[in-house]
Amino acid sequence: MADRIRTGPDWEDIRLFIALARHGSLSAAARALSVNHATVSRRIASLEDSLGERLVERRPDGYVLTPAGDRILAAANAMEIAAATMARGADGGPRGLVRISATPGLAQGFLVARLARLPARHPGLDVEVSTDIRAVSLERREADIALRIGRPQDGDVIASRLAGLGFGFYATAEWRRRLARGVAPAFVGFDEANAHLPEAAWLTRHFPRARVAFHTDNQFAQAVAAAAGAGIALLPHFIGRADRRLGPCAPGPAPPPRELWLVKRRQDRTDPSIRIVTDFLAGIFAEESKLFEGG
Repeated sequence: MADRIRTGPDWEDIRLFIALARHGSLSAAARALSVNHATVSRRIASLEDSLGERLVERRPDGYVLTPAGDRILAAANAMEIAAATMARGADGGPRGLVRISATPGLAQGFLVARLARLPARHPGLDVEVSTDIRAVSLERREADIALRIGRPQDGDVIASRLAGLGFGFYATAEWRRRLARGVAPAFVGFDEANAHLPEAAWLTRHFPRARVAFHTDNQFAQAVAAAAGAGIALLPHFIGRADRRLGPCAPGPAPPPRELWLVKRRQDRTDPSIRIVTDFLAGIFAEESKLFEGG
């Protein structure tokens, strides 16, 4: 029997392959593209058939790329960028979606209110801010821009330092009066799932016997709880100083400052939409550097 002649890959198959690589499961990829998971599965099978290679492997925790899948993803990402460039139109104005990943505290406590100005300035530009404690994969295009605490160790990326990130203890006036009277502090801190984070570890190390009266998964929520009187919160200055119900206090030493970095893919360095967003981010952090550093 003669071998069946393979046709070239279909762009729709490639688009769904990128989504599966990015999200790691059929259901998540399907939700992202507003299709059903059977469509994603069928399209992946079609792409594998047209290329004659297995691109993904199913594991208990989701799908992972094979070595062939990694190779094809690099080419698929380049195709996606080229398609987005053509879609911008002749005017060259920024168009399409730029996705930014940041920690929940940074997103809710600073970014969202400021980034919301961009779509009004650039009607063709859409902005998405997602929150995650983990470091998302830029290579898998889980985001276009990542804001990370600590210098990134990624591969082929461009990293720019945005600001120093200072920390301090913040509490209501009532809690500050209690501390002045010698009352033992009670804290607002991270939940068990985030006990590994540097600020959580610092609090445990320096106040090993202290009560943590309220636990939550991000620093913006911790500020809300502290402002309601739950206890003293160890917060980045940009969050602690933004709430007028809170004031600085010193039940003990605060952690040393950390650094906030902007990371993007090297291959996106000339993309006009991403450049506009990164320039905007650099500008707002430069304007408000004292808010972050505690000056």
